[in-house]
Amino acid sequence: MTSTGIRLDAPAAGWAIDADVVVVGSGVAGLTAALRCTAAGLATVVVTKARLDDGSTRWAQGGIAAALGEGDTPEQHLDDTLVAGAGLCDEDAVRLLVTEGPDAVRRLIATGAHFDTDASGAISLTREGGHHRRRIAHAGGDATGAEISRALVEAVRTRAVRTIENALVLDLLKDEYGRTAGITLHVMGEGQHDGVGAVHAPAVVLATGGMGQVFSATTNPSVSTGDGVALALRAGAEISDLEFVQFHPTVLFLGADSEGQQPLVSEAVRGEGAHLVDAAGTRFMLGQHELAELAPRDIVAKAITRQMQAQGAEHMYLDARHFGAEMWEQRFPTILAACRSHGIDPVTEPIPVAPAAHYASGGIRTDLRGRTTVPGLYACGEVACTGVHGANRLASNSLLEGLVFAENIAADIVADPDRGAPTPVRGAAVEAERPGDPVPLLDPAARIQIQRIMTNGAGVLRSAGSLAEAAERLEAIRADERKAAVPGVEAWETTNLLLVARVLVAAAAAREETRGCHWREDRPDRDDTDWRRHLVVRITPGRSLDIRPTPSATFPPTVAATPLEP
Repeated sequence: MTSTGIRLDAPAAGWAIDADVVVVGSGVAGLTAALRCTAAGLATVVVTKARLDDGSTRWAQGGIAAALGEGDTPEQHLDDTLVAGAGLCDEDAVRLLVTEGPDAVRRLIATGAHFDTDASGAISLTREGGHHRRRIAHAGGDATGAEISRALVEAVRTRAVRTIENALVLDLLKDEYGRTAGITLHVMGEGQHDGVGAVHAPAVVLATGGMGQVFSATTNPSVSTGDGVALALRAGAEISDLEFVQFHPTVLFLGADSEGQQPLVSEAVRGEGAHLVDAAGTRFMLGQHELAELAPRDIVAKAITRQMQAQGAEHMYLDARHFGAEMWEQRFPTILAACRSHGIDPVTEPIPVAPAAHYASGGIRTDLRGRTTVPGLYACGEVACTGVHGANRLASNSLLEGLVFAENIAADIVADPDRGAPTPVRGAAVEAERPGDPVPLLDPAARIQIQRIMTNGAGVLRSAGSLAEAAERLEAIRADERKAAVPGVEAWETTNLLLVARVLVAAAAAREETRGCHWREDRPDRDDTDWRRHLVVRITPGRSLDIRPTPSATFPPTVAATPLEP
């Protein structure tokens, strides 16, 4: 484990609180970890960037995948996950996910989540891309994430878990031995705490979600600015597989110039029989894959993009008119309302769709217990790279991953024999432990520049040329003398986005092949001889990016798995 000596430029903490565990993020992963730690008697604090119920989980439409149906087995779920991951899944991690997944879903139901059921009272299951079985449990038709978020938030409030809302995490605190000692954060607006403060804790769980805002068009909410990955990099943690960004194939097309969060048209719509067609109404997925429209997402996204290129079109169409009004209203009410709010009625016309940035398969490298390469620092959910997703996430595995690995993290923290020991540094001593010069902050106006650079150079279509140009333009932004005069949320977010963008572009340029959702036009073939391995990235004390491939597709152990001696 290496300390980088790098931190964001921020005022000293004006307040501090102590805890056993601080969880950063309020999606399915963060709240599950917090509830399990609280149930074990640990003083737990949840920090969330917006409101408690405003994380990425609430936007999940499709559902949660688990072998719950008759005839389905964890082994079949494992097989589908490995195929989607294109040779880079960690099989042990996938086996853990699919084996523990069904019971994790049942515990979620016991927590208060209500899933849709059939006439017999059994959980209704549907299919999505890459699945050979109906194993996707959903709620409210297409509002699964919202229901899971509701249940977990209600449980957190019922159990009086301490929460700090509207707070942007800044940096990790460490003790004199390099172990985790808490976080610094900035609370936006008036409340019990305001401005920059600190939460001192010997265990920190990062569940900050994705980084979709690094692209100009994404399904991610505005808070998804890669803060957890950026914090981990500055703290000396290893990042892996960041080049594997999943572009959802069917995002409602709002115009070529539209930017920011875009409405998602769930894969479950195709799971129920919708067809992808061009302007002439011709289905183009037939013959491209045995599952046609239900092929893994990378294959569908590539097919749509190729068809758009071949026809000089800005979008394709998703045709589900044959569903009829009743099915749309009962099964997909959220999507129906979103389409109609933009002047599209899917009951009577095809939906214009195009791919947009959706999910990061890579992130902070962890082991099976969620431990990173920094002792005391854990990660779960989209911010983490557990090895489950490999080069391409199987549809609806993300909510399950958040559940399963969050529970394992809580179990590891509870079992830690040293967890009761006091954090070696407190108060001013913690602040003094933040060595090195702060990172110069970017003018927030650079945010849109970064997003456009990434969409154009590192989007669905990539090449050595496009990536080199993106890297050059990002470096120009980093070297620009015009910095933000005053630290603040927008400047911190923009600075985080630039760091994440630089790492993503560097990894995508290094991986000279096409695999999963990483598509190199100049390297169109998958190369298992040289590239069936992961890329691990860290920041050196000299602030350069160190990128190295693993010897094989198996992740090496995390350093945090071996206790450090003082």
